Amino acid sequence: MTINDYKNKIRQQLSYVDKVYWVLFAVLIIVAILALFSASSTLAFEKDSSTLGPIMEQMLFIVAGVGLAFILQFFPSKLIRIVSYAGLGISIVFLLLTFTSMGVEVNGAKRWLRIFGIVFQPSELAKLTLLLVVGDLLSRIKTAQDQKKYFFIVLALTVLVCSLILVGNLSTALLLGGIVFLLFFLARVHIKYWGTTLLIAVVMLVAGYFFIEKVYIEPNRKVEGVMKRATTWVGRIDDMIAEWKTPNEEFKLTDDNYQRTISKVAIARGGVSPVGVLPGNSQERDFLPQAFADYIFAIIVEESGIVGAVFLMLLYLAILFRSCLSSSKYADYAAMLMVMGLALMITCQALVSMMVAVGIGPVTGQPLPMISRGGTSVLITSLYFGIIMCVAREQNELHDRQQSATAASEEDVPEIYIE
Repeated sequence: MTINDYKNKIRQQLSYVDKVYWVLFAVLIIVAILALFSASSTLAFEKDSSTLGPIMEQMLFIVAGVGLAFILQFFPSKLIRIVSYAGLGISIVFLLLTFTSMGVEVNGAKRWLRIFGIVFQPSELAKLTLLLVVGDLLSRIKTAQDQKKYFFIVLALTVLVCSLILVGNLSTALLLGGIVFLLFFLARVHIKYWGTTLLIAVVMLVAGYFFIEKVYIEPNRKVEGVMKRATTWVGRIDDMIAEWKTPNEEFKLTDDNYQRTISKVAIARGGVSPVGVLPGNSQERDFLPQAFADYIFAIIVEESGIVGAVFLMLLYLAILFRSCLSSSKYADYAAMLMVMGLALMITCQALVSMMVAVGIGPVTGQPLPMISRGGTSVLITSLYFGIIMCVAREQNELHDRQQSATAASEEDVPEIYIE
């Protein structure tokens, strides 16, 4: 092939790129950069560094994420599905290693892993690879026997991965399990399978709550290890219920409710005006411990008001809507499940993060995709977009070839004139 042939091939591949996804991705990155500048003072204070230090560090991750997404969209989706099985195995090993001396404890939970000096969150990789594997396995269902076989394979993998994540991060485990159940629904798995499993899971969670409440919390027993995290989860639910029952005049600021309370204060300040206090004028970012991470939505609302909050929610919903619209036309069933799994994870994780920031629900630990600070989260979310855009490019190319073939076949049909 000549250089011109290569250039033409590159131009042709670029013409198949889904521009709508890239626009949504670009807007999300712009919001992330603006939010990062707003939270920079808190980051600089925590790291005892200049304001630009944390910003440049996160900007490097964003640039690397964009590069990964751009390159990944030109990979064959079948190769990505094959590699995801190896990736799932590696992520399970990484999750197991977090329980060893290689695990890094942050805020009482070992969610991080240090390898060769690099610290990252294995659960983010596990979420990505599990959803890809689940989508591929469920796409193989052809008969009733297949449905039973692949349901239990997927269920076993999901229970294994979620159990390993649950020890350090309950909300992530519940979110991942919920997305898998949505994929069961999309794959038209019979309700007798996933419905029964869902019922058992809910009963176990409720029973676990009352067990920990009666055995550990009420007697004020001192606990360590896994049960310490369990008492923390139940304690958050108790604190939330107590806040609902406590009159405003009797409310007291404590270490347990400090973060939630300051988050609500930030949102209340943003609600004074439809556009908030405007970017750069946040006051609560200097008092909110996780202003740049799990609670960054509160700072966004403080600075941009209801307009910014609604815009961000619509942006994430637009990603899901675009995925639903495009995947409904995909000829490849595995590709459809893969795209929907990733799109649901991005949107649902964003909604959970927003709910936590405004005080709806007791769970914590969910970063706002592409916006919350964190290298692992940014890179993995960029991979989500890269894979979604990879499938979109392939389907656009397939559609173009089908149209060309149809047009060519119509030209080959002889014209018959009847007088």
